Amino acid sequence: MQIWHSNMPHNKIADRKGHQGWMKEEGPYFIFPGGGTMFPDGAITYIEKLGQYIPIRGRVLRTALDMGCGVASFGGYLLKENIQAISFAPRDSHKSQIQFALERGIPAFVAMLGTRRLPFPAYAFDMVHCSRCLIPFTAYNGTYFAEVDRLLRPGGYLIISGPPVQWSKLDKEWADLQSVARALCYELIVVDGNTVIWKKPSTESCFPNQNEFGLELCSEADDPSYAWYFKLKNCISKIPSPNGEYTVGTIPNWPERLTKAPSRVAQLKNGIDLFDADTRRWQRRIVYYKTSLNLKLGTPAVRNIMDMNAFFGGFASALLSDPVWVMNVVPARKPSTLGVIYDRGLIGIYHDWCEPFSTYPRTYDLIHVANINSLMKYPGSTKNRCNLVDLMVEIDRILRPEGTVVVRDSPEVLEKVKRIAGAIRWTAQIHEKEPKSSGNEKILVATKKLWQLQSSSH
Repeated sequence: MQIWHSNMPHNKIADRKGHQGWMKEEGPYFIFPGGGTMFPDGAITYIEKLGQYIPIRGRVLRTALDMGCGVASFGGYLLKENIQAISFAPRDSHKSQIQFALERGIPAFVAMLGTRRLPFPAYAFDMVHCSRCLIPFTAYNGTYFAEVDRLLRPGGYLIISGPPVQWSKLDKEWADLQSVARALCYELIVVDGNTVIWKKPSTESCFPNQNEFGLELCSEADDPSYAWYFKLKNCISKIPSPNGEYTVGTIPNWPERLTKAPSRVAQLKNGIDLFDADTRRWQRRIVYYKTSLNLKLGTPAVRNIMDMNAFFGGFASALLSDPVWVMNVVPARKPSTLGVIYDRGLIGIYHDWCEPFSTYPRTYDLIHVANINSLMKYPGSTKNRCNLVDLMVEIDRILRPEGTVVVRDSPEVLEKVKRIAGAIRWTAQIHEKEPKSSGNEKILVATKKLWQLQSSSH
């Protein structure tokens, strides 16, 4: 893996972490040998070691969360095992680590585990990984561990490498970490050097029990999938079904899980019918996008894609055969369908599009949005919470030069979009929708120009 040095002329990580194999400068490029602080011999060797204890191969595991990911080599090398990781790290002293991850074409965003829930639904990830992420899991009476438990699918795996696992002068922290795992009935798979692997129970057979952290089951009123500006809770989310529909090993393997309607769709009225219709609709639309709109989907020109209004993830599912990944964004004020997206083996995030998205500039090759006008409205209202100009400027910020924007909406809305597109130096054209599609909508396809401010003459 390599990227142009001139695209991101930031040498700090290479200077400080080059000896650990994070990244190195080589001629006009940064190269990524695949190393990390806890796996200096490379991510491939590290992943092979993990595969001795958990089913890395076999397509049982599909979704992973990598916390404190560095330049995301762990997530990058999981791709060849058909495991899709979403990686996050704060903007700390390492500065641009997430920008490097996205430049490499690896799913990542800027975040930290602080006082609020991470913007994911409950039971989203088959595996959660921390390699020297330095998250104090037992702090605040185990609140951070409880957040990991919320995100981890029943029967899923938690991997922690580095402090405090068998770490010098951190005996108490290591003992506390083991205690909280035991309190939640996690099965210890292995302690291998400074790496520990636990498996989350598939049932609630032994919880709640007495524990020094005061952890109890969350109240029935708590929705564990509500995670937008929601404070962390020092409680454990109840496993939703005794029948195991959410459990690793019971949920279909990849890629069968992509097209089978998961149990969470039943939370919506006529959910299964909606799911099947949405899947068929997007398969038809993607064919039209490629053949009639000449989008570069399936070519090396497009790697990082964002779907700003993803619903069930039908757009992303129709791209299964393409060498791309899609950040499926479910607007925070719309029905909470992000759990369905994760059950399908896709990745995504909650977001409110009246706020900036947590990424660096110029990090996505193609941005897709259906019904852009709805992203600015109050639910059930025609009143705007924010304006279209601000939203399109934010799209422009995160889109690469010469990247593509695809917008589906009514002709009246698309005329407004086209006028603003010209003002921010996009070239835009409005097309008819694909045959056999109902509804009053058209499709705008725009390209962001590569331009620079002219230097002032003196």
